Amino acid sequence: MKALTVRNVDPALAKALERERSRRGSSLNQTVLDVLRQSLGLGVGGRRSNGLRELAGTWSAKDKAEFDAATQMFETIDAELWR
Repeated sequence: MKALTVRNVDPALAKALERERSRRGSSLNQTVLDVLRQSLGLGVGGRRSNGLRELAGTWSAKDKAEFDAATQMFETIDAELWR
């Protein structure tokens, strides 16, 4: 296996990686490998994730109807704006 050295890691990235390491309860090295695999689509399932999968299918029919009613105005095209 190849070993890599990553230079010039800015403080914000280092802090984010440390938070993720802590959240996962794994080593920093394992966390970086997992994040790289996931971002490149090489993780479990081989697909990139936007993190929204766990929310899919959680709305009731009532929730959807309320959302549709609240956003109906965005479906109207204002002819004045398209001149």
